[in-house]
Amino acid sequence: MIARLNGKVLEKHPNRVIVDVSGVGYDVQVPLSTFYGCGDSGAAIALRIHTHVREDQLALYGFATDLELTMFEKLIGVSGIGPKLGLAVLSGIEPRDLVGAIQRNDIARLTAIPGVGKKTAERICVELRDRLPKTIDAAPASPADSQREDLVSALANLGYHRQAIDKVLDKLLGSKSDGKFEDVLRAALKDLSRA
Repeated sequence: MIARLNGKVLEKHPNRVIVDVSGVGYDVQVPLSTFYGCGDSGAAIALRIHTHVREDQLALYGFATDLELTMFEKLIGVSGIGPKLGLAVLSGIEPRDLVGAIQRNDIARLTAIPGVGKKTAERICVELRDRLPKTIDAAPASPADSQREDLVSALANLGYHRQAIDKVLDKLLGSKSDGKFEDVLRAALKDLSRA
């Protein structure tokens, strides 16, 4: 099994990096955080690798940090989550934020990740809450995140679609980052009722 690659970036594409190690090019799937962190062609790169073997394929998944690799391996251990969705999750949320969302049972934050539905988010929380390494410090929820979660929950319970809610809240919270919950909710309802 390949556990680590140390070489140079040969090619770089979103979610994929080809690493040249002594003349051999390894095609490695990576989350966006790793993609943005690696340099351009010719730059030195070191990746922690998860080797995924299926009967018809051998795939390499690379990560810039041990925490990304650990969270990826935990995610693909959840029933119904394969490597592709595991990479999508890590591309949509920082590993420390993911740990915090799991510990807080923050379904709203997890469902904001493209490809993760409510049932998958619930399964991630239930199956990983007790399996996370105790050494990982979760990122604390900021008051703005907490307010956004409350707003999303209130608007979703009123029957509005998640995409419309996110669009309106992005606009409102960008301009009124210190607004009161009631004021932002009132403004969001006003915008959503026009649509």
